[in-house]
Amino acid sequence: MTRYGLIGFPLTHSFSQRYFTDKFVREGIPDSRYDLFEMSDVSVALPDLLQTPGLRGLNVTIPHKQAVLPYLDRLDSSAEKVGAVNVIKLEADGTKTGFNSDYYGFKQSLTDWLTSLGRTANGLQALVLGTGGASKAVMVALADLHISYKSVSRTKTADNLTYDELPALIAAYQLIINCSPVGTYPHTNEAPTLPYDQLTEQHLLYDLVYNPAETQFMKLGLERGASVMNGYQMLVLQAEKAWEIWQER
Repeated sequence: MTRYGLIGFPLTHSFSQRYFTDKFVREGIPDSRYDLFEMSDVSVALPDLLQTPGLRGLNVTIPHKQAVLPYLDRLDSSAEKVGAVNVIKLEADGTKTGFNSDYYGFKQSLTDWLTSLGRTANGLQALVLGTGGASKAVMVALADLHISYKSVSRTKTADNLTYDELPALIAAYQLIINCSPVGTYPHTNEAPTLPYDQLTEQHLLYDLVYNPAETQFMKLGLERGASVMNGYQMLVLQAEKAWEIWQER
């Protein structure tokens, strides 16, 4: 039996487990299973898990995307650039390599979306809402696409804006990416604190949240004529990238 799985804490629901379990059935992939490995402390549980017979790969979610780094033998360039790992590959020689497929998923999904809208990255400026692990992959992808950006947080630092500063700036930043959990089920009536009345048809709102499919952030953008997208396609792309990584020998 070939084993795959997800580590994180807590693991109340999992897109990855559902996606890969369905994939194994849909594509007729034999003798494979995908499990959830909830762990609050990787130092206690991860070393033993990595010795599991048949284990070929793991996905990593919050809060362990950086905590797993000491348990890896090397990092792919994607993980090096982002500074976080969300895919671990157990190599044939027993060593372990860390990758970041969030980077690939976001970059490809954004590029595809812009193309479908007849837009390009040229001249775009972005606001990245939230400073969690997902935002790191988003910012690296934006930089590689030559899209300038500003990070937005509730707390002011030398490197970011606060939400209070946005009314004076939002006209110049047409791409707004929600990397925060605000609006995720069951808190579906919540949305990031933005001057939504200043949005126009030129604005692009990308929400990494995928449950619900249409968040309050997206609804408020649609009311002003903005184009919107949720995080489902990014999740699919990052999952397929993880599968590609695991199958390479």
